[in-house]
Amino acid sequence: MIYETNSPEETFRLGETIGQKARPGEIYTLMGDLGVGKTVFTQGVAKGLGITEPISSPTFTIIQEYEDGRLPFYHFDVYRIGDVEEMEEIGYDDYFFGSGICLIEWANLIEEILPENIIQITIEKDLEKGFDYRRIIIEGMDSL
Repeated sequence: MIYETNSPEETFRLGETIGQKARPGEIYTLMGDLGVGKTVFTQGVAKGLGITEPISSPTFTIIQEYEDGRLPFYHFDVYRIGDVEEMEEIGYDDYFFGSGICLIEWANLIEEILPENIIQITIEKDLEKGFDYRRIIIEGMDSL
């Protein structure tokens, strides 16, 4: 599925819709260049889950846990992972195979440990279509 958004608010709302439809055990991978809107999208997912606390990218902590929504939400940013063993040290499988949902930024860096049934989300810019234009590709999800 391909979605086009033309503002951060629209990108947020698409994330919110995904959060509202999320089911326990789902793993979302989120790819896109720096500054493309991954955090805005993630904030929308959290809102859709009913999470009210502020959401920021866990760049230096690798994972941020949010438990106050309708499902636990585990937000990973693995950009600074030097080795997949670091994921084992934080007990990634408890998150991946738990009752919450996982959203993993820069998931291509840990491809070898990702389960088969993931939902891949890629956010792309196209400056020719406008500064706030985003093309969002969602693979592995039935529909919104």
